[in-house]
Amino acid sequence: MAFIAPFKGVSFNVEKVGSLDDVVTPPYDVISENAVTAYTAKNPYSMIRLDITKNPGGVTGDDARYQDVADLFQEWLAQDVLKRDAQSALYLYTVQYKHPSGKTLIRKGVVAQVGLAEFNEGIVKPHEEIFESVISDRLRLLDTTKAQFSQIFSLYSDEENKVLTLLEGAQEKEVMGSITDDDGCIHSLFRVTDETAIRQVQELFQDKALYIADGHHRYTTALAYRRMQRKRNADFSDKDPANHIMMYLCPMEDPGLSVLPTHRLLHWPGKMSAEELCTRLEPWFELEEITGGTREFLLCEVLGRMEEEDGKEAGVASKTFGVYHPHEDRCYLLKVKKNAYELLTDKPKQLQELDVVILSDVIIEGALELDHKQCESGNLIHYFSDPDEAMDSAVKDCCEDESKTPLLFVMNPTKVKQVKEVADENLIMPHKSTYFYPKIMTGLLFNQLIEGEFVQRLS
Repeated sequence: MAFIAPFKGVSFNVEKVGSLDDVVTPPYDVISENAVTAYTAKNPYSMIRLDITKNPGGVTGDDARYQDVADLFQEWLAQDVLKRDAQSALYLYTVQYKHPSGKTLIRKGVVAQVGLAEFNEGIVKPHEEIFESVISDRLRLLDTTKAQFSQIFSLYSDEENKVLTLLEGAQEKEVMGSITDDDGCIHSLFRVTDETAIRQVQELFQDKALYIADGHHRYTTALAYRRMQRKRNADFSDKDPANHIMMYLCPMEDPGLSVLPTHRLLHWPGKMSAEELCTRLEPWFELEEITGGTREFLLCEVLGRMEEEDGKEAGVASKTFGVYHPHEDRCYLLKVKKNAYELLTDKPKQLQELDVVILSDVIIEGALELDHKQCESGNLIHYFSDPDEAMDSAVKDCCEDESKTPLLFVMNPTKVKQVKEVADENLIMPHKSTYFYPKIMTGLLFNQLIEGEFVQRLS
């Protein structure tokens, strides 16, 4: 099914740029406009100058916006600021990090070129909704620079860990590049050039499907670029670089793979007391108030109770949420009642089991009577991976704007097996359903699409 291939990766030359920590950045879509100046001030060779932040609303800018980047990219290649490997390779990518639980974990994956496939082919599977309007800016950047600056984060199944075992046995001893990100996560790359190992890995992927974890819009951009190139070139071949996308591929069974929850801070349009909130929720949830400490204690306690419930065996655990009302400093544990699922009868079973669907359909639309369009147009929901940051924002918001009532809903993470089940059924999760942590960094490795070069397909 899936086709992967080695490629000649492009990377920064540390002799020219100095510390990689100062030039590598998070993905463009998590960088705020305010942070751009800070990244550029760190180092004039910052990756932010190439992988420019998206325009508001996903609209394209003028021609100069993209041509300037393409010129800078070529200038850095000519000046040896960027170096392209002379030999094609697969790249083992490891990241050592501290999980919010306190455990130190190592996630492992491989970076490769992957043959593009339309979603309806069942080879590369999405799980989140895609908005075509968002890709216009990225498409223009890709078409002008002829380079893929960041990797799609995808998953595959490998219960016996054959792929990574082969790669680790054949990797070069010397690290190709390593950085420590702002969260203290250590990202490292190692080349694998052994042709026998690469061939064996390619063969292993032939019977695998790939599941996009992060980068749905970037993958859709690559599909759109391929369609453009096909129209431009009557002799377009499946070996063309434009028929491939750079991906980071991680096994679903990897012990270092983590999915964190994305908590929701809802700004209720108007005044709502904690008592009214409980009244609205009680038809579908059992409510237990958490008391006995500071707001930090309340949040920690409700998260602990949720994790404890989520860890119970199937059939015993109850779906749980936490909600914090900052105006009154009150916190509740919510346990889903059976009759709540009556509001989800129009959805497939795989979606009914998702916490994010229960939150969206039962709590926000059912109990609070806010539809999706109202939430979007009014910017009523803000998303946070860090519960402490979410609480700080909730408390700040209730002091600054008395016309709305901030309500913080804290959640358990979506499970990897749920991502697979949803994707296998060609279903789509709500927005911000998953947060795979840590993010893949932009600038450690990227892929240059050179006209006239061809990707060697398996015979």
